[in-house]
Amino acid sequence: MRTKQEIMNLIEEEDVEFIRLQFTDMFGNLKNVAVTPGQMERVLSNRYTFEESAMYDNSFVPKKEKSLYLHPDPDSFVILPWRPQMGKVGKFICDVCQEDGTPYAESSRTVLKRVVEEAAQEGYTFMVDPECEFFLFHTDDNGMPTTVTHERAGYMDVGPADFGENARRDMVLNLEQMGFEIESSHHEKSPAQHEIDFEEAEGLTMADSIITFKFAIRSVAKRFGLYATFMPKPQNDTHGSGMHLNITLYQNGKNVFHSDKKGELTPEAAGFIGGILAHAPALCAVTNPIVNSYKRLQTGASAPNRIGYSSCGDNVFVNLHAEKDNTKIELRFPDPSANPYLAFAACFAAGLDGIRNHMDPGRDVAEDEAVLDMLPLVPGTLKEATEAFRKDPLMTKTLGERLVERYCNAKDEEWMAYMSCVSDWEVQQYLHKM
Repeated sequence: MRTKQEIMNLIEEEDVEFIRLQFTDMFGNLKNVAVTPGQMERVLSNRYTFEESAMYDNSFVPKKEKSLYLHPDPDSFVILPWRPQMGKVGKFICDVCQEDGTPYAESSRTVLKRVVEEAAQEGYTFMVDPECEFFLFHTDDNGMPTTVTHERAGYMDVGPADFGENARRDMVLNLEQMGFEIESSHHEKSPAQHEIDFEEAEGLTMADSIITFKFAIRSVAKRFGLYATFMPKPQNDTHGSGMHLNITLYQNGKNVFHSDKKGELTPEAAGFIGGILAHAPALCAVTNPIVNSYKRLQTGASAPNRIGYSSCGDNVFVNLHAEKDNTKIELRFPDPSANPYLAFAACFAAGLDGIRNHMDPGRDVAEDEAVLDMLPLVPGTLKEATEAFRKDPLMTKTLGERLVERYCNAKDEEWMAYMSCVSDWEVQQYLHKM
């Protein structure tokens, strides 16, 4: 871990003039305050304060609001490569703590750290490599995002058909300058849709990386006159964007998901998959957290609409990738609107619950496709997922009662706002008939 003095020296040597202190609210929205180098002694002594309501994106304001403190993670400090080289800008990811230095229990980063630490006590380490999809759309004359694109490129197409090729290249180069290990990047199936994949990293590190990734992608896209959106289903009749999570579980340096016998599930792999499937409806509330998420899941277009697992298949919750010397469990249901801290925490906890209680994953759909039609459907709406989340004791234990209550109340309000809104589809469908 870097020391305070090392950070101060780096800021001076690199001529850093602004430092962003970043954290996320309950929904994974990035929050930020900028300070100058003259404030770094105070900042690195964990004395920067802000109001508690910032943790809830104005969806909840405590009756007696208290001050919270930002504790910068020294190892998260990076210089933003797309900012000016004269008078550079750096950033930290921060933990949110109370006045006495104890972690703020409703901080989603705190929740994930707690789950990771509990797993470590049993000798487990989670490694994750995500597949992050997003769209690049034009902006209007006022710089506001649209869903307009003029390209017609498809899966793994190249320029000139792929209009976003140059922007995507700059995104990758900027990410690598920030220390990301990028595995690959390519055009996805729908026009204007793209994917950038990371090398695997430990769970907390990867959640931090996803937050920084979204920030970087949006910032670079803006330089090209584009808007990057992680909305799961921004257009009709196109594929939605997912955030598939490839998870490996290690114990004492060994991948406990891997079996030398082809087609065999280890007890840990079987239990982990069983736990994910058992808690599936509740998990969706945090892995697919907005009304629009369910437009992606219900289409079935390369998105899972059945709660089951397969060693080969797109439309199920979980895929098992068993290679010669490595096995990963792919969760296909999460989408990029998720708060990665809460999504990881909930999924890790569900998997560990399955391992501890020897939960049965059921039959492999690849062995009998007739099983697919008998599998339960994913939640059809955010409301269904929120109700399952509220009733699942493991989610309450993992995230904490107060966070679950506030999260569910916010999602209830989101659902009611959606249901109260008259859509263009309704007008087109009913106005001339009624």
